[in-house]
Amino acid sequence: MKKIELLSPAGDLERLKVTLLYGADAVYIGGERYSLRANATNFSLEEIKEGCLFAHRLGKKVYLTLNIVFHNEDMAGVEEYIKEVVDASIDAFIVSDPFIISYIKDNFPGVEVHLSTQNSTSNYKAVEYFKSKGVDRVVLARELSRNSISEIIDKTGVDVEVFIHGAMCTCYSGRCALSNYVTNRDANRGGCAQVCRFAFTTKEEKKFTMATKDLNLAEFMRDLIEIGVTSVKVEGRMRSLYYLATVIGSYRELIDEIYADTLTASKMSVIKGRLDRVANRVVSSQYFEKEASEDDQYYTGRSEVSNQNYLGLITGYDHINSCLILVERNYFEVGDEVEVFTPDGEVFQYTIGKFYDDKMNELMVARHPEQVLLIPFFKEVPQYSMMRLIRKVKKYE
Repeated sequence: MKKIELLSPAGDLERLKVTLLYGADAVYIGGERYSLRANATNFSLEEIKEGCLFAHRLGKKVYLTLNIVFHNEDMAGVEEYIKEVVDASIDAFIVSDPFIISYIKDNFPGVEVHLSTQNSTSNYKAVEYFKSKGVDRVVLARELSRNSISEIIDKTGVDVEVFIHGAMCTCYSGRCALSNYVTNRDANRGGCAQVCRFAFTTKEEKKFTMATKDLNLAEFMRDLIEIGVTSVKVEGRMRSLYYLATVIGSYRELIDEIYADTLTASKMSVIKGRLDRVANRVVSSQYFEKEASEDDQYYTGRSEVSNQNYLGLITGYDHINSCLILVERNYFEVGDEVEVFTPDGEVFQYTIGKFYDDKMNELMVARHPEQVLLIPFFKEVPQYSMMRLIRKVKKYE
């Protein structure tokens, strides 16, 4: 049986490499034009080529979002751009515009077309229609239940993709007019200002927000596999390296454990704990189990505490002093319990004994983000390994 695909966002080339190394089967990226994440770094044509080459060497895939709502002025040059991206060896386009769908299928039949969630596809008749137009995969609307997803798969046989983790949209599957109305930035053309997360004040001087809680379907992964979902998708092209490494690494472990029939309650608890700690918003299963309600929203304001568990990126190993070379991100101190985790899925837990600055001066606390530190460790670890906090001692401050 073919494994369910784990699909990750990648806002730039480094994120693409990290997320593939941490276990994603494919990534979705945005080019410098026609992408709904205009504020992300996004990919030049040369970077798309490099990203595809990196992915294909690992036997993995790259999908390009071409999913804005196209206006007349957007059509100039789009056909030439599509050809250039095809020449860069992209595996699929994520598209919502009918003309773009037909143009790609007519001219580049070897490249897959995935119907974007921006199309808000919510029923099997619509899926059948897009199947007749050559669409290879449908990214379903995020507002569907387990039973609705299952019925679509059973009645159409079409490959479907489902969002499983990350931010939700207050409007229907991203079809937002709030951003344009409030800030004159068109969310449907890449300019989302996340107005739904603004805090408003009512006439009664009360706080009000329309923000949704984040999505987390980790505990329903077995259900998604059993009903025949082709691909599970994580949101977040603008998320940090640490967030992507933790989330993708956790879902990779979860999926592999399910297929190997080795997932235990204790392993599931560890995975859920990692996912809970990496985010700063409360999570929900949203529409998967039932119709979403006020319990899945922040109606009266919210408190988001910046995540400080990420202690740093490991950039190398000092063989002379037997130390990891760490670029610090957040405060830590001698006595803290930490984990070093790697793209290979290895996790090493230990207590910080001593560590040094880059001149080998011994330190008791690390309090300067981006400072290079040396931490005694018994072995070298792969590129893009990271360190996170497990428990803080609060000893020196």
